[in-house]
Amino acid sequence: MTKRNTQQRRHNILVQVNELGEVAVEKLAQQFQTSEVTIRKDLTSLEKSGLLLRRYGGAIALPKEIVSDEVDSKRKVAIAKAAAKLIKDHNRIIIDSGRTTAAMIPELADKRGLVVMTNAIKVASRLLALENEPTLLMTGGTWDPHSESFQGQVAENVLCSYDFDQLFIGADGIDVKRGTTTFNELVGLSQVMAKAAREVIVMVESDKIGRKIPNLELPWKIVTTLITDDGLADDKRKAIEACGVKLICAEIIQ
Repeated sequence: MTKRNTQQRRHNILVQVNELGEVAVEKLAQQFQTSEVTIRKDLTSLEKSGLLLRRYGGAIALPKEIVSDEVDSKRKVAIAKAAAKLIKDHNRIIIDSGRTTAAMIPELADKRGLVVMTNAIKVASRLLALENEPTLLMTGGTWDPHSESFQGQVAENVLCSYDFDQLFIGADGIDVKRGTTTFNELVGLSQVMAKAAREVIVMVESDKIGRKIPNLELPWKIVTTLITDDGLADDKRKAIEACGVKLICAEIIQ
């Protein structure tokens, strides 16, 4: 069974789950003419990607209230696709915690030989579900419930032991004159991540640009590229580009 066939089968399983509300391992194995062990692996992978819930003997669709919270917005997907285009096979990258950065994971399925460091369990679980099996590195450290990620001295020390091609990081807000901003006072790890990477790529939705948030996280002088959506106003575009930052405004597909 090729990886393409595996991906197609999992796509078809997901379609059935969403249409019927539930599916059974035994019936799926008969339908796709494969073993129940293979179907269980499919369901486990889809659950790790946050697309369904496993139940004894099969799986059920996600409740609507979970779907509305978890499904990535069109803006996040557009930004994620634009970010993934910057990644080459065999790149060594860091993916910081956040829903916008996590939305990039499905777009990495065709990349080969990736080495990925992350401090987020959600990002790690999505990476493990990919068929191309990138090498996964975790920072470890102290768990921060606010950012749902590992932070602190241990995580910083781990990052200092490596060097990376790119860092992909989000932000709570963007100060067009200063750089990225955050509500979280724990900015040390983000700054260490930036120092460990040759390119720093910020991924943020346009409605966060111009937000008044007190804590400066990454000044423009260490940011290579800002990726946002096409809802960004012209005056903000010009202000950011005037700071020497490459700006990519991804088109939102309706």
